[in-house]
Amino acid sequence: MNNVRVTLKRSPIGTPERHRLVLRGLGLRHIRQTVVRPDTPQVRGMIQKVGYLLEVGTP
Repeated sequence: MNNVRVTLKRSPIGTPERHRLVLRGLGLRHIRQTVVRPDTPQVRGMIQKVGYLLEVGTP
């Protein structure tokens, strides 16, 4: 299965609470923190929801 690398680039301060919960679900807490997640439709949906805060790439 493929993976996707996700990095938090912008602060979630001032964003809706739901978006902050999505970031927690992805495992992102700090700016410039990078996590590797499986490339599934569920993860892609989470990335799409808060994509304006993230940088996405391949590991």
